[in-house]
Amino acid sequence: MRTLPLLTLLAMLVLPSLAPAAQETTIADTVLKMPLADGVSMDDAVESMKLRANGLNFKLVAHLPLYKELESLGIDTKRVEIFQFCDARIAAEMIAHDIDFSAYLPCRITLIEDQTGKPWLVTLDLDRVMGTAKLTPELMEKAILVRDNIRSIMEAGANGEL
Repeated sequence: MRTLPLLTLLAMLVLPSLAPAAQETTIADTVLKMPLADGVSMDDAVESMKLRANGLNFKLVAHLPLYKELESLGIDTKRVEIFQFCDARIAAEMIAHDIDFSAYLPCRITLIEDQTGKPWLVTLDLDRVMGTAKLTPELMEKAILVRDNIRSIMEAGANGEL
């Protein structure tokens, strides 16, 4: 029977504990956030997002002014609105490829005022999702288009672009 030298045994026991722990993913790591530029009101951001989405042929398929619902329930809240955009043709192709994509549809952008009153646009970081998907080159191209369009909609809103 062969034995390992003492230093080898010690290294096997000690070195793994010296290795840095794997970085834990936080929810903040999974989203893309953009602050509204100075002078851009939340209403301006909404109009800019709608205009950009229309120009990109992305439909605004849902709008939830959550803060109004909360206010009607007597809950003190900052402004929170959820906008859902979709390219139905691409969505259908993604779902046909893998029904799990349905959990990510439609693409959501939240307009939210943080506790200090600073307005933000927040969405899922599609790069994180795309990196785990097993897509054909054609579908990856479409996923990149969706990602780029959502970012463009957010940038328009954040900068108040018309």
